[in-house]
Amino acid sequence: MKGLNRRKVLKLAAATAAVGTMPVRAYAQAEPLRVGILTPLTGAGGNDGPRMLKAMQAVFEEVNKAGGVLGRRIETVVEDDQTNPEAAVRAARKLIEVNKVPVILGTWASAVTAAVAPVCWESKTFLMTVSGADTITLLPHQGFLIRTQPNSKLQATSHGEFVASLGSKRVAVIGIQAPFALPTKEHLDTLLKAKGGAVVSHVIYEKDKTTYRSEIDQAMRSNPDFLYLNGYAPDTVVLLRDLYRANINLGKFCQSYAVPQATLDTMPPEVSEGVMTGQPSADVESTAYRSACARLGVKEIDGYEAQATDWASLTVLTIAKAKEASGVALKENVRKISQGSGEKVYNAIDGLKAIAAGKEINYEGASGPCDFTDIGDISGCRFRYMKVAKGKLEFLKLV
Repeated sequence: MKGLNRRKVLKLAAATAAVGTMPVRAYAQAEPLRVGILTPLTGAGGNDGPRMLKAMQAVFEEVNKAGGVLGRRIETVVEDDQTNPEAAVRAARKLIEVNKVPVILGTWASAVTAAVAPVCWESKTFLMTVSGADTITLLPHQGFLIRTQPNSKLQATSHGEFVASLGSKRVAVIGIQAPFALPTKEHLDTLLKAKGGAVVSHVIYEKDKTTYRSEIDQAMRSNPDFLYLNGYAPDTVVLLRDLYRANINLGKFCQSYAVPQATLDTMPPEVSEGVMTGQPSADVESTAYRSACARLGVKEIDGYEAQATDWASLTVLTIAKAKEASGVALKENVRKISQGSGEKVYNAIDGLKAIAAGKEINYEGASGPCDFTDIGDISGCRFRYMKVAKGKLEFLKLV
């Protein structure tokens, strides 16, 4: 989406909102089944949202070509949450009150999801999200929310294991003011202490500043041997620039969404050299992953595209299982098709065929097993670690 402004992005989304190419007569007797997509096409999440949108619409297009679900064509209604809670709430209300969608897919930032979730549970609209803050599933959402992204505890624990494996003992955390910041620091500190280390300072900053030199100086007073940068792409660029100018050559770790390749391409390579990243990994060895790659016509997809593929597939299969397209039906049936002892299926088409044949199914996703706890968390996942060398991300390991 590089080079596209917000107006062009929204025009593209609108042009592709009604997916599928089935003949009109195949759907002549039924209204389209509308699905809401609320994902960041612009703002800090703008590197990930467009790819997630494409992955979701590819699944829905494939389902429409195969006959739809419950005899109805799927029509997506796309809104840009702008990685902004206020904009997201306005968009969610429009999707729910005007478009009458039973489900919303795609919120990315934890602050956005925390703002949108009450709108969803109050209207009995189901929400699927990639937000990781522990607080998300602790909200009183009454079961109208699941996430395929690991929570902050799972992420920080894995990150801590990785940082400790590098021999680091004194870690300074410099993080954005966001719902995931403090829990991440606490989980990271717990893990490091068990390994003989600790978080020796935790500096919180506000977004959209032109420099974070004072925050860096504050963190460096604790004499750290490693830096954990816990923010989004725009502010991480500023942090990395300031660290380079200050000639601070400590090891650095970031969430993968903070330094995607598109962001690295905008910086001199020496600024990002050696930065390490981690992200929840797609299940790259799975049948579902290979199916998703083939559907999108690419050799590999990342964790966000994999999760978006799974949201779309879970939506279709749950509606087919429930024989009803409502938020309550999704809430009450999503676990019936995604976990248990049913026949394993790896894409929506095979799952629909099995359900039509009267079989119980267990959807295994491109992002991994879609097994959800009672409060909507996934039980676990793999993590992929990378390192920047000469401006390019290079694979380190999968754990």
